[in-house]
Order: sequence, then C-alpha cells, then structure tokens
Amino acid sequence: MASHIVAGRQVRRRGAPQITALGGGQGLAASLRALRRLTGELTAVVTVADNGGSSGRLRTELGVLPPGDLRKALAALCGDDEWGRTWSEVIQHRFQSDGDLHGHAVGNLLIVALWEKLGDPVEALAYVGRLLGAHGRVLPMSAVPLDIEATVRGLDPGAPDRVDTVRGQAEVAVTTGEVESVRLLPQDPPAVPEAVAAVRDADWVVLGPGSWFTSVLPHLMVPELRDALVETRSRKVLALNLVAQPGETEGFSPQRHLEVLGAHAPDLSVDFVLANEATVADPEALRSAAKRLGAELVLDNVAAPDGSPRHDPELLAAAYDRIFRTHGRIAPWR
Repeated sequence: MASHIVAGRQVRRRGAPQITALGGGQGLAASLRALRRLTGELTAVVTVADNGGSSGRLRTELGVLPPGDLRKALAALCGDDEWGRTWSEVIQHRFQSDGDLHGHAVGNLLIVALWEKLGDPVEALAYVGRLLGAHGRVLPMSAVPLDIEATVRGLDPGAPDRVDTVRGQAEVAVTTGEVESVRLLPQDPPAVPEAVAAVRDADWVVLGPGSWFTSVLPHLMVPELRDALVETRSRKVLALNLVAQPGETEGFSPQRHLEVLGAHAPDLSVDFVLANEATVADPEALRSAAKRLGAELVLDNVAAPDGSPRHDPELLAAAYDRIFRTHGRIAPWR
C-alpha cells in the first residue's frame, strides 16, 4: 500500500508504489525528474548541510535550515505543463543587484518565510509543494542545520601525506586534496520523523546520484535514518554518478565510490547499483564492488545525449522503470 499527500499529510492508498529518494543538489534533482515520471507517490529526503551562497547567508543571518537543496528538489518535482515550468523557473530565479538581495533565490526566501510563519519545516515545505503542484513531497533529513567536516589528505601539494580537516559543505566540495572520510556536526543529529517513516514504508529507496561526500553519504550519518536504511524491507537502488566530481571525488573510479560508501556504512546492503554503461571502464571490477554491498550491477544508458556529464531524465526514468518492473514485489503501475 502506498500513499499520497492531502493538505500536507500522508494518506495511504492502494495500487501505486511509494518511492523515497535520498540525496541533495543537482544529483537528487536529476533523480527526482526521472522518478516523478513513474509515480506520484514520491518523497525526497534532502541533506541540510549547505553553507554556501544564498543558503549559507540565510542560515547565518536567520539560524534556519539551508533551503537551497530543498528548493532544487521542489523545482525538480514540478510538472512539465505551463504551471509547473513557470513555478520551477520562478523559485530558481536569482536576483541580480548591487544590494543585499543579490544572489538570493526566490524559492529560498519563500521557504524561509513559510518556516518563520508556520514554525514547522515539514508543514512549510508541504505548503510550497502545493503551490507548485509538485509531484511528490520534500523533507529535510534533519530539523537542525548541519555542518560537514572531512578528513583530507594532500591538501597542501608540498606535503602530500599530511592529513588535514576541512569544514563546510562548500569547502569540502572543492577541496584539492583527497577526501578520506566525512562526518556531521553536530554528531548523531536527530532525523525528521517523517523522513524516517518514508524510508521504512517505501516500496523502493533510491540513493544517489550526487556529490558523494556532501550529498549522498551524509544520510548514513544520521543514526535514525541509517537504521531505517539498514532495517527497511524496501528494495534499495544506488545510482552512481556519470563521472567523478572535480574536487571531492577527483580521480575516483565507480567502484571506489562503492568502497567509500561501504566504509562509511558497513552494515548497509543494497539491492541494485545503477551505472551508465558507456562511462564504466571496468565493468567486472564494478560488479565485484557491487556484490560486496549485496547488490546486482545494472548497466544502462542514462547519460544526456549532448555528451555533458549529466543524467537524461527520460533515460534515467526508463532505467529505474526496468529495475522496478523486473525486480519489484508489486505489479506494474503504469
């Protein structure tokens, strides 16, 4: 039995699969643009550790959760009709000026205004989702702002073996050293209960794609979310990036991404690893790494046809659909 959202509340109904997607930034947005084509019973659980740009400024000035990744997820859930396209563009619009509004995104201000008015981040995001006609709901993974701290080797080219600490999502994302591990501050933060329930109740959970250390792995460091991911009866798909990200995963092979995830969450198993066939140089090495997570490797064509390192929503949707239909515990829903 899956669910839909009425007046911001989850209502169970039969027939459609419930899918929960975890991540942040452009990677999660790409996954959501694909998944909303398959079901309306879709929940995004989003990282809240951004400290740069408009989000960082609002976080510092007002003490709120950083709204940027939540805004991107909401924009990705907008429909392809005129209403959806218009609102997606409006909330993504950034002011250009010589004053204090420069660089702020409209959606960030809207989300923060509703947080202040309603005092409940989950209810406020539900209000924004209804305004946009979003095909699903968006939840923060934690109700407190978080920071990412990384252990980085070789930050100073003159001391390649020295280990340093880099703090801040924006800083970790562009570090010139090799990221060895990440952690959250404060440690063991509380999870949003609705996010935990979304993971436990889903038919499918999708993790990734996205910035590996700053968008994907942080979900595994929130104890209640990690426990839910480990214990859920949902089937889990881990979607890999098309290429390594300059900065935090520079030079990483696809299998190295899986090894890092396994090191951060050794008790987590995955059912399927989805990777773009054309960008996997060593399929057998990746297949072995997937097997160590308990997963079957699925190679498919999910890259944008223009050659840019981004996922194509239609192709990614088709790849997810094949996995869900072939391996799901429920009948086809389209």
